[in-house]
Amino acid sequence: MSAGNESQTIESATTTIESAPDQKTRRYDRQLRLWAKSGQAALESAHILVLSSSSTSASILKNLVLPGIGQFTILDRTITEPKDAGNNFFLEGQKSIGKPRAEEATRLLLELNDGVQGHAVVNKDVQEVLASADGAEWLKGFTLIIAHNVEKGALEKLSDLLWADIKSPPLVVIRSAGFLAEIFIQFHEHAVIDSHIDTSPSLRIDKPFPALLKHATSLDLENMDVTDHGHVPYVYILVRVLEEWKASHGGNLPRTTDERKAFKTIIGKMRKKSDEENFEEAEGQAYKCWSSTVVPGDIKSLFTADATASPPHTKPFHYLLKALEIFTTTVEPHTLPLSATLPDMKADTKQYVGIQRLYKDRASEEKGIFKDILAKVLKDQGEDSSLIDDETIDAFVKNAHILKLLKGKKWGWIDADKGALSEHAQISSKQLGIHLALSSLSSLQFKHIQSQSQSEFAPTLEELTAAAQAILPEGVELQDGDLNNAVGELARAPTADLPNTAALLGGVVAQEVIKMITKQYVPVEGYCTIDLVETWTGVL
Repeated sequence: MSAGNESQTIESATTTIESAPDQKTRRYDRQLRLWAKSGQAALESAHILVLSSSSTSASILKNLVLPGIGQFTILDRTITEPKDAGNNFFLEGQKSIGKPRAEEATRLLLELNDGVQGHAVVNKDVQEVLASADGAEWLKGFTLIIAHNVEKGALEKLSDLLWADIKSPPLVVIRSAGFLAEIFIQFHEHAVIDSHIDTSPSLRIDKPFPALLKHATSLDLENMDVTDHGHVPYVYILVRVLEEWKASHGGNLPRTTDERKAFKTIIGKMRKKSDEENFEEAEGQAYKCWSSTVVPGDIKSLFTADATASPPHTKPFHYLLKALEIFTTTVEPHTLPLSATLPDMKADTKQYVGIQRLYKDRASEEKGIFKDILAKVLKDQGEDSSLIDDETIDAFVKNAHILKLLKGKKWGWIDADKGALSEHAQISSKQLGIHLALSSLSSLQFKHIQSQSQSEFAPTLEELTAAAQAILPEGVELQDGDLNNAVGELARAPTADLPNTAALLGGVVAQEVIKMITKQYVPVEGYCTIDLVETWTGVL
């Protein structure tokens, strides 16, 4: 009998009577399983700014309104034209023509979720907002800013403004035309406690804590009833056999291939019946006995992260990292705090709940030690002990093995980095081709606007190619056809905001925005390029 189908803690292994879920829990049930109540609370407290009410922007907002974003504001003075009504699902066709597009989109988006607030600013554009000091401060007050196909001059000013102030919100830039698009997230630093990376925490089989060691070695396996014998958790089996191995091998773990085979043979000979699955599990998990429990390298590298120039919202994360570093260097066995989460294993309910209790009690003890260390760190830094709440500490300790600290870059960094352009021309030619094509389109469109020409913007293939090649260092070329294919698509549809492209971008961008707001999962780093002609995505 299996104790469960997935990892669980002692609380979920026992049956409790709970009250019926409230309306909000029922509405958001599926997503709460993805980012929990803490993530939902972060989403509901967020206020995002969207610079455009295009079909793509409306599609992005749809996928943020449905899961319950707190508030959104659309900044766009565009008046709805017939072409807008034909490709934007959040306009009412002929009824919306001649009306402010942002107001129409806001009205219809709010019909999706009565728990969301929406606002439309239609008397100014981003250029006017950026021109005043009050406007610049207003922009910095949002949780996150989304900019779709914002003209080059305004986008560069906005990027410069937000990058100059470390306290500024992230900027999500989307550029699209026809079947090509790219996404980039500008941020200074982003800390992720629950990255949801599929990596199991250590069970410390090679370094068992006292209660685990005592229980494992006290089991009378030889005289145990055959039914009970077939339900002893494999962790007990491995701890017991490893201790006996070390006693007869000078305290050493199995090192060589022959020794490891011999170790597994010992486990196999302990079976009372040939079909005892718990002993089969023990043999399969025996590698954990010679995989030394240490602080993972990617976590150890976080201990050297520079916290002096960190934005205010990641300061608590750095304090937690400092406490974790002290914990791993001063508390035996010099590794990460123990997790109470156990994998599924062959055991009866009594045995499984028993081993979970052992791990839970030890994990609670070590979490208490960690909290004491953190309190001292906060005191030494002159911070109030209430800066980091218990829920955050619990999540940090639980996910200490999958922490992430991302260092972001400014929008447009790659175009100014000749070395990066040369490198990506060799290893990511297709992705770079899309980026260069979209950059050239943006530059030509900016020149067209500055010229105050009344003619329709229709760049030629030659103009787009020349503008794209001008970005590359001298002598650097992309692989055959990669640039030509990209500029060819943009020459065909330089201003097309296609519904199917908008729909895909709506899902992808909303997903990345949710990652940034909830600080869960790992957002895309670099330029995410999308090609719906050949149906692929890539990252620069």
